[in-house]
Amino acid sequence: VTGPGTGLDAHGVARKAQVIRAALAANRRVVESGDPVDILAAVGGLEIAALAGLILGAARQRMVAVIDGFISTAAYTAAWKIAPAVAGYCVFSHASAEQGHKAILHKLDIRPLLDLGLRLGEGTGGALSIFLLRSAADIFEKMATFDDAGVDAGK
Repeated sequence: VTGPGTGLDAHGVARKAQVIRAALAANRRVVESGDPVDILAAVGGLEIAALAGLILGAARQRMVAVIDGFISTAAYTAAWKIAPAVAGYCVFSHASAEQGHKAILHKLDIRPLLDLGLRLGEGTGGALSIFLLRSAADIFEKMATFDDAGVDAGK
């Protein structure tokens, strides 16, 4: 699932894949154990661990977490493996142009709100989706019903 990210050339992608293979080989027993906390500690990186903690904390507080892109989806996957209930508190903002992101979304059977081919890595999909989520909440909370608007549904 390794891709160019925000602009690696073919050599850079090959090197990145090599580093990932080496990390997986060095941590093979941990990965094979299936323990999400141990796997996260072994190969997740501090930023992914921090995001996984944020997702777990948001769910604990019954808050929505907007999952934006490849790295935050990796963090979501770790959080979800630790506490499957987080799934009910997460909204996926967009499908990244990264081939790996789409593969993970497909594997997890997740359909994000947007699929705009973004590859920016700065939360752009999340920022765009916030407006969509706020609009949906406003419609749900404030839109008049047929009765409120005096519309006869039978005609």
